[in-house]
Amino acid sequence: MGTTDSKLMESLDAGAVQPGSDALREFVAAIAAGAAARDRADADTRDAIALVRAARLGVFRVPSAEGGGGATLPQLFELVLDLAEADSNIPHILRNHFAFVEKALRARHLPQYQRWIERVHANELFGLGASELGTQNIGDGDGLARLEPDGSRYRLTGTKYYSTGNLYFDHIIVNAKTPDGQFVGARVSVGQTGVDVRDDWDGIGQRQTASGTTVFTNVAVEPDDVLVLANDVKVPHQATFAQLYLTTIIAGILRRIAKDAVDLVLRRERNYYHAVAPRPADDPLLQETIGELQSAAFVAEAAVLNAAGVLGDAYKRALAGQPDEALFVEAAKRSAKAKVVIDQLALQSATRLFDVGGASAAKQSAQLDRHWRNIRTIASHNPALYKARVLGNHALNGVPLPAAAFF
Repeated sequence: MGTTDSKLMESLDAGAVQPGSDALREFVAAIAAGAAARDRADADTRDAIALVRAARLGVFRVPSAEGGGGATLPQLFELVLDLAEADSNIPHILRNHFAFVEKALRARHLPQYQRWIERVHANELFGLGASELGTQNIGDGDGLARLEPDGSRYRLTGTKYYSTGNLYFDHIIVNAKTPDGQFVGARVSVGQTGVDVRDDWDGIGQRQTASGTTVFTNVAVEPDDVLVLANDVKVPHQATFAQLYLTTIIAGILRRIAKDAVDLVLRRERNYYHAVAPRPADDPLLQETIGELQSAAFVAEAAVLNAAGVLGDAYKRALAGQPDEALFVEAAKRSAKAKVVIDQLALQSATRLFDVGGASAAKQSAQLDRHWRNIRTIASHNPALYKARVLGNHALNGVPLPAAAFF
C-alpha cells in the first residue's frame, strides 16, 4: 500500500487551505500523483483522505474568521473540478460532507447543528445514511431504519445503501423513523458499537468511494444528536447542490480526458500507413478530434460554474435571511440543463479518447477505460432522460420542477 508524503503533510498541517493558494495546488497535485496507484489498488485511499484532513479541506466553506478556508460556493465547485480531474473518487467521497456543511452553515440557530458544526471545526468529517432498498420510489424519503426510545437514549437499527465515503469519515447523519411516525436525522459515530460500514461496493466505476452498505444494529444515540426533520432548515430545490456536484465531477473527468488525449497523440511516434500525415501530431483528423475534446471540456466547465454562480447567489441570500425562491429555481434549471448535455458529451469523449490513441490506448496498464466507467457510474445516479423530460414539460407547459430529492 502507498504512504502519505510526510513533507506535504507537514506543509498542509499549518492550517486550512485557502482558495487559489499554493498549498491548495500542492494538495491537488498530490491527489493526482497517487490516482493511478489507487485505481490499480496498489495504494490506499485512506492516504488521500489523510491529505484531505491535513489540508483541513472539511472546513473549506467555513468562514476564515472561524478558522475555515473562507471559500465561496463557486470556489468550492472550482475545487471539485480540479479534484475530479486529479482523481474523481476523492471529490465524490467528500460530497456528503460538503452538503452537510452547507446545511450546517444555514442552520446554526438549531442546537443540534451548533454541536455538529463544532465537530467540523475540529476537522471531523460527516457522512450520510439515507438510501434504502425496498421503498416504492427512489428518493421518496420513506426510510425503514428505526429510532426507538431506550431509557434516556435512543437505539438505531437499519441498513443503508450507497453509503459513499462513510468508511473514511467520523460521523454519519442517519435518516430514520420513530415509532410515532416522525422522520428524524440521528448522528452516530462511525467507530461506535453497532455501526458496521462495509466496503462492499462493486460498481464498474468510482471503485474507491466505498459506496457500499452501512448496517446499524442497536446503536446508542444521544437525545441531543436527534433532529426531527420537520424542524430542519430547508431551501427550495435543496437537492440542487448534490446534483450539480456530481455533474461537476463529470466535467472534471472530461477535462482529464482532454489532457490525456493530448498526451496520447504527443507520445505516438507512428501513424497508420493510410493516415493523412506520418506524424500523429500533424494529422488533421487527430488535430480535429483533439480540438473537439478540448471544446467539450471547456463547455462542460463553463456550464457547471455558471449554475454554481447562481446557486451561490441563492445560498448567499438564504444565509442573509432573505431567501429568493426564483434564484433556487433558476439554479435547479441550469444544473439540470448542464447534466443533460454534459453526461452525453463526457461519455462520447471518453470513447473518442481511444480514437486518438490507437491500439496501445486499450492496454490495461493505461487505465484509460476508467474515465468511461467513472462517468457512467456517476451519471447513473439520476438518469438525464428524466431531467430532460421535466425541462421540456416546464418549457412547454409551465409545469414546475420537482422539489424533492434527486432533482
